[in-house]
Amino acid sequence: MVKIVNVKLTQFSHGGGCGCKISPAVLKEILSQTPLAALPKELLVGTETSDDAAVYQINAEQAIVATTDFFTPIVDEPRDFGRIAAANALSDVYAMGGKPIFALAVVGMPLNKLPVAVIREILEGGAEICAKAGIPIAGGHSIDVAEPIYGLVALGLVHPARVKKNSAAREGDLLILGKPLGIGILSAALKKGLLSAEGYAQMMMTTTQLNTPGTALSALDGVHAVTDVTGFGLAGHLLEICRGAALRAEVEFAKLPLIAEALKLLQEGISTGASARNWSSYGHEVVFPESAEEWQQKLVTDPQTSGGLLVACAPDAAADVIRAFAREGFAPALIGRMTAGTPMLKVC
Repeated sequence: MVKIVNVKLTQFSHGGGCGCKISPAVLKEILSQTPLAALPKELLVGTETSDDAAVYQINAEQAIVATTDFFTPIVDEPRDFGRIAAANALSDVYAMGGKPIFALAVVGMPLNKLPVAVIREILEGGAEICAKAGIPIAGGHSIDVAEPIYGLVALGLVHPARVKKNSAAREGDLLILGKPLGIGILSAALKKGLLSAEGYAQMMMTTTQLNTPGTALSALDGVHAVTDVTGFGLAGHLLEICRGAALRAEVEFAKLPLIAEALKLLQEGISTGASARNWSSYGHEVVFPESAEEWQQKLVTDPQTSGGLLVACAPDAAADVIRAFAREGFAPALIGRMTAGTPMLKVC
């Protein structure tokens, strides 16, 4: 079984990782009443399509990619929590086609419950991942709160002409997913004491793998849309692509990559509450075959933490996309395509 630490971080949190996101339906309700101010022309990407980061052009050759992401513990090991949270935050920069340049730490800790040494380990884990990305943590902010919270404000650079939005997919595009699914399932099993040491290792390998191919993908003209799959699950983030492009997505369930231990756990009934909230939010936009089983629904709604990049690209660019992933140690999967029709997801 996984390593036992003196302080179990997950005992302090009601949800872990990107599974503690506000559900898509509630978030939509909140934002629908938020007035939109006039936006400057330099703001290339704002809130209009629920994209992964804001992008602001500063000159003809450079635009700033700015994002923030933080959450409560998904694992008990402090350093691992810091590593996962940092990789997850940096992912949004890569998803826009950018290259990170520095980060700021976002830290909220229950100081009367956690030893200083544990908090230090969390921060060191985040710094370790940032060093792997080749960037410093240049500052941040900390507060005393009831639940442990850690993440980053991540800043990067991208050429204005190479920004990859989540809304620019085209009819006929192929869909390529960079990482396997199942992180939410593994995290639920961990909380129940049912995750094996091998399963934990798989979880860590996936969640701490930086989505660096995003920078290379920005240079490919045949790549039309990119997002990263996180708390809303594969279905939720793919539906954002569909709505932004006014297209339908078709996914072949048998081609979805899955972390090995997650399938067994899922078929035994292990899943997260966030998966059910996701389905409640957008299930009416997803069509499964009549023969589909409930666990298949739970897989496509499973909240991913530091999940993979989801790419919509022209068919003749697919080989280049796959090579870009492979050069960085990924094993991407071709999972479906974009077609004409009312925005929705059809699972075949």
